[in-house]
Amino acid sequence: MLFGRVRGTAIATIKYPDMRGMKLLVVEPLDRRLEPAGPLQVAVDVVQAGIGDLCVMVRSREASLAMELHKFVPVDLALVGIVDELNVRPDGEFDFRLRPGHVRYT
Repeated sequence: MLFGRVRGTAIATIKYPDMRGMKLLVVEPLDRRLEPAGPLQVAVDVVQAGIGDLCVMVRSREASLAMELHKFVPVDLALVGIVDELNVRPDGEFDFRLRPGHVRYT
């Protein structure tokens, strides 16, 4: 899995038929320090992310498996999660514990 920040939207007038209605977003890949780690890329949004959101992304076959209705779609990058909170320990390891309470994306 990768981190990325949504920078904008992409519009395609012609798409693979099973991709109709799927939102395409322009995403900036980030490294473990949340700094830019490559050129902007286009990803399919399955979690209703917005511009500026920090997201979790998957590539390759996992990206096409993230589609809700169709399991064989020519997609190479998909947003599969929105990061609400991220705590980084001093030793550089991430803390992925889920906190109890209200989650706005359920």
